[in-house]
Parts: sequence; structure tokens; C-alpha cells
Amino acid sequence: MENKYKLVFATNNAHKLSELRAVVGDSLSILSLADIDCHDDIPETGSTLEENSMIKARWVKEKYGYDCIADDTGLEVEALNGEPGVRSARYAPGEGHDSKANMKLLLSNMEGKENRNARFRTVITLISDTLGTHTVEGIVNGTIITKEQGESGFGYDPIFVPVEGDGLTFAQMTGDEKNAISHRGRATRALLALLEKLC
Repeated sequence: MENKYKLVFATNNAHKLSELRAVVGDSLSILSLADIDCHDDIPETGSTLEENSMIKARWVKEKYGYDCIADDTGLEVEALNGEPGVRSARYAPGEGHDSKANMKLLLSNMEGKENRNARFRTVITLISDTLGTHTVEGIVNGTIITKEQGESGFGYDPIFVPVEGDGLTFAQMTGDEKNAISHRGRATRALLALLEKLC
């Protein structure tokens, strides 16, 4: 694989961008939307993670011409029939992505539930002129705890304890510890493996 293959990551989430860049390291050059002067509010109108990641990647490819990756991530809770799922970032009512409100609503909906099993799932879509269109995913299983623990991470990280995490929430881990087992880390490594085959 060419050492500095360039891809735009179609996200406005600085946390996602830094996590993906940390996993990728020097193997790829990951451009942000700001790097290509894209300040669009890209719609996420899909009913699945796969659809949303495709919508975002296609938006950047068609409007800006760059080879692109986009992800969508959902927290899927067994006792809530897979919710919040595709609506994870916009779970709580109101405008924007309010992580505190999302966690508060989730914990409220989980009150009295014995089954605390959940999983994070990340889907990454690649759209490239030369490599085609491909989708990979990463999954990490875990449980939802009853109150927030930890100061790191973002989103639902303070209430999610992964199976492989020594009892720590994602928010109690270092970035490297989280990336080693996280859904996004796994999806990113699956993307790198795919690129190795394609390039």
C-alpha cells in the first residue's frame, strides 16, 4: 500500500477524528472536512448505520471529489430493543448532540432493567475512484452501568463497560487502551486490512 494514501474522514466530530488518526498512525493521511474547506451540515437521514455512513461518504465524494471514508456509530442496548442505535447521537429531544442529555435519558430508560447488556457498533464506508465502494464494521460488547464513571472519551463512554476492559468504562481508559478494544478501533483496523488488499 502506498505510504500516504489520502482519505477525507467525513465527520465534524473532533473526538472521532482524533481516535481514527491515532489508530491509523502513519499508514494513511487522514484529512478532516475543515482541511478540504467543507463546512456542510451533512444530513444523516438513513435508518441504519450503514445507510448513514454511505450518505456521508457519498456527500463528500460527489460534492468535493475526494476519496472518502465516513462512519456511523450506534450504542445498541438489548433491554431497549437495540435502542438508541442509529439515533445514538440524537437520542434525547432537542437540537444538536447533547451527550449528557443522551446518557441521562438512557439511564432513565434502563431503570429497573436486569439485563444491562449492550454493544457499540461502528460502520465505516469507503468510497474511492480507484478502489471502489466498501463497508467494514467493528463491534465491542459490554454492559451499561447505573451512573457515569470517568472523565475521558465522549458520548456514552462514561456508562459503558466493555467486556475486555478490566471493569473500567471507556471514559476511565487512556486513549490507547480504548482504541485497542473499541468498536471504532476495530472498524478502523478492518479498513486498514481492506486497504492492504486493495492497494
